[in-house]
Amino acid sequence: MNNEDEVDIQPEKEGLGFFEKYLSIWVAICIGIGVLIGRFLPGIPETLSRFEYAQVSIPVAILIWFMIYPMMVQIDFGSLLEVGKKPKALTMVTVSNWLIKPFTMAFFAWLFFRQIFGGFLGPQLADQYIAGAILLGSAPCTAMVFVWSYLTDGDPSYTLVQVALDDSILVIAYAPIVILLLGVTDFTVPYSTIILSVVLYIVVPLIAGYLSRVYLIKNKGIEWFEDVFLKKLDNITIIGLLLTLIIIFSFQGDALINNPLHVLIIALPITIQAFFIFFLVYLTAKKLKLKHPIAAPAAMIGASNFFELAVATAISVFGITSGAALATVVGILVEVPLMLVIVGIANRTRHWFEYSSA
Repeated sequence: MNNEDEVDIQPEKEGLGFFEKYLSIWVAICIGIGVLIGRFLPGIPETLSRFEYAQVSIPVAILIWFMIYPMMVQIDFGSLLEVGKKPKALTMVTVSNWLIKPFTMAFFAWLFFRQIFGGFLGPQLADQYIAGAILLGSAPCTAMVFVWSYLTDGDPSYTLVQVALDDSILVIAYAPIVILLLGVTDFTVPYSTIILSVVLYIVVPLIAGYLSRVYLIKNKGIEWFEDVFLKKLDNITIIGLLLTLIIIFSFQGDALINNPLHVLIIALPITIQAFFIFFLVYLTAKKLKLKHPIAAPAAMIGASNFFELAVATAISVFGITSGAALATVVGILVEVPLMLVIVGIANRTRHWFEYSSA
């Protein structure tokens, strides 16, 4: 792969594996297991919650690491510099993530929380929910996008470069955008969360992927690496995803049980925003004649959110019992099921990009 315009669509996996074939069923089962554990075995999430630093759950981070590794190990590191030579996708996604996404999230939140459901929620709670939604919408995904990209046979080199670019902008732009949209002045960005997330979700799996790729190709050969080793990794991502769901919903399942109607109300603008950004970027990529391995991850980076940062910021600025914190937690609850639906859409519309010339 030399550049963005010469990325070949990777071969589709030969048939669906056991986990992939019934993924929707496994997701529903794992969500249910997580909620039941949180409700009837609270000691488990309480114990896991002790292993947390800068609002980042270490157990969840480890599982995400296992999900990300299969993509990182596929990266031909010599092609990373080539990705930037054709900047169409990088420019398109950067504009979407930082000049469009935060403002559309603010609009959808205002529309639903202040206008449609304002009489039910009241102005104070509506403003809290709007704040939480803005915190979510102002930070594109850092970690899970590698999983979504992998599930759509996305180009790993492009995905890595785009995420790295977004993380660089995040450090500078997140606070000013949130301050502008929220109209607050006393605002502190939890930079420890950003730094730890970058290390855990990019640096560690990237180094592991690079070292294992070099070692295995050198000692086993490229054919064994591609035909045997990579195929063995297929189910690791799915298993890691399902275990992550169990942990997340064991932590946050009470929000579903105690505030079901509010959860649904909060989920509405977050869901609409995700689909809006996905199709905006996805159809723009088609118009620009980008190929599917670029278009799919490009569209999903903005559709998903850096929820660890949003939760950490909501807690530090508004408090752990605030409506803003609840809104960011709902972002976690809907993130994985919602993005799996979007992954399915991307996979079913692969043929839209078959005749792209770029």
